[in-house]
Amino acid sequence: MNGFTYRKDYKDDENLRKSFNELAAMVFGINFEDWYQKGFWSNRYIPFSYIDGGKVVANVSVNVLDFVINGEKKRALQIGTVMTHHDYRNRGLSGSLMNKVLEEYQNYYDFMYLFANPSVLDFYPKFGFKRVDEYQYSMEFLPGHTDSSGIRKLNGKKTEDLDFIYQFAKERMPVSKIFGTENAQGILMFYCLYVFYHDIYYLEQEDVIVIYKKEEEQIDIFDIISKKEIHIEEVLTKISDVDTKKVVFHYTPDYIGIETKRDIYNGDEVLFVRTGGDDLFPLQIKHPITSQA
Repeated sequence: MNGFTYRKDYKDDENLRKSFNELAAMVFGINFEDWYQKGFWSNRYIPFSYIDGGKVVANVSVNVLDFVINGEKKRALQIGTVMTHHDYRNRGLSGSLMNKVLEEYQNYYDFMYLFANPSVLDFYPKFGFKRVDEYQYSMEFLPGHTDSSGIRKLNGKKTEDLDFIYQFAKERMPVSKIFGTENAQGILMFYCLYVFYHDIYYLEQEDVIVIYKKEEEQIDIFDIISKKEIHIEEVLTKISDVDTKKVVFHYTPDYIGIETKRDIYNGDEVLFVRTGGDDLFPLQIKHPITSQA
């Protein structure tokens, strides 16, 4: 656009990255610098930005993801970190950047998607995105016995634990063959650094990393990171206690031998999807929370 410089994929430009972080902190209250310095900002996270006077004033980021959907490999783009400095709003900058992203990745993806806050629900349909309901899966669980041995709590603020999680996640299986991501360890590490740093546990005997919270009678499982097929009952026996009555999955579980129920998920953000070609987006899924940008 007239008067602005367009730049993309500039993570190693210290000045622009600093300005990007300042804008993200102002708009969302987040800062990507630690994520970058620890080596987790990979080439799969690409900012598309307008620059004015050396400062990032508007941005739309692309996350390049690989998916497994009903056992088939798919290519996806997740849009995130859509932001404009308050002094530059209502000038069409975000819309112009969205068009640049669509042009850049034309015919590349099977689907493109994003999570929008309720204040901008009318914006994304202009670019071919359609609203899709997510579903939350849960199950009743009354443990016959519990066994908390061999559980090591990891610290998302500790370098050696973060390195362990990152290397482990590089070899992981998708959390679900119905709807799961691959090569998404960069986003996972963002959650480990900033969101779930107190909620990460390594189960030594099962050789899995579980990100979960337990409050009163409910366990919320945000991710199970494993290099092989798991037996979910063994994991639940480890992380539950005598008070446990319910387990909530923040992804689409596909475990054999358990019964789950699903309900429409009413979260803070709304899923919008733009499909490429003849591909259909699956219904009644929950996007893995630790892959959500």
